[in-house]
Amino acid sequence: MARAADVSVATVSRALNGIDKVAGITRERVLKIVHELDYVPHSGARALSTRRTETIGVLLPDLHGEYFSELIRGIDLAARQHGLHLLLSSSHGDPTEAAAALRAMRSRVDSIIVMLPSAGEELLVHSRKGPVPMVFLGSGDHRDHPSFEIDNYGGAVAITRHLLDSGRRGIAFVAGPLDNREARERERGYRAAIASAGGDEWIVAGDFSEQSGRDAAAQFIAGPRPDAIFCANDMMAIGCLESLREAGLRIPDDIALAGFDDIPIARYVSPALTTAAVPIAAIGRRALECCVELIAGRKTKRRHVIQPELVVRSSTQRRPTDR
Repeated sequence: MARAADVSVATVSRALNGIDKVAGITRERVLKIVHELDYVPHSGARALSTRRTETIGVLLPDLHGEYFSELIRGIDLAARQHGLHLLLSSSHGDPTEAAAALRAMRSRVDSIIVMLPSAGEELLVHSRKGPVPMVFLGSGDHRDHPSFEIDNYGGAVAITRHLLDSGRRGIAFVAGPLDNREARERERGYRAAIASAGGDEWIVAGDFSEQSGRDAAAQFIAGPRPDAIFCANDMMAIGCLESLREAGLRIPDDIALAGFDDIPIARYVSPALTTAAVPIAAIGRRALECCVELIAGRKTKRRHVIQPELVVRSSTQRRPTDR
């Protein structure tokens, strides 16, 4: 390119990097040659020179589903605003895979956003080597790394109390995975609210999938039947909703139904789903901006606790009777 533009290699470098010491006409000539030759700077070589890759790593339990799609959307929007790229990977809930992904990412990114709600995240923190700053999502309070955590306990208490206040007494809870910290906190909130009302716990196993919601609904359809069902996430609630409707049960007249997260589809199913709303995309955006602060060497708040908002929709609101 230097030969084609009849300038020095240093001038080409300055023109590509936007340094002001290159005359306007020279810069235009260099950029024209760059375009004609379809030249792309070598990211590895540039990283060695600048010690920056302009890339943020994102390690999530899964890349499938509305929750993770919304989270990635928030991260990506913020990354674009800062001129950054994303390198995505999934641990599939396996700490060994997560450790391998972190090792692979370390030399390729400037910072890493990690979501590891299952057991084993402490091992990953201690296994990390090198200076790459990390931001954790939904993994509890990390002393050495900024973290964003949802008040899952408080959100579950709010949902359960709402169902109790609406006159429901037999309230079943469809739990999440046993090794998932957020799922355990949501179950703990349900238990606390039921105990404070002097009620009986009614807990059915689930795994956060739509199918596990359908499986739970099959148990309720076969009987005995609860007055209300609180699912530990919206995807299970949606699976439950479909099965109950297929069985001819009316929601909320026969059974009230609530979820947790407020994924985008929750407001569009019929009836619209009552849920504990979490600003999923906003959490992703804030995590990315926290990475930017860490890369710049600025101090950031270590622990961010997000309070869910109770959103009451028609899946728990009885229609008024005709008079």
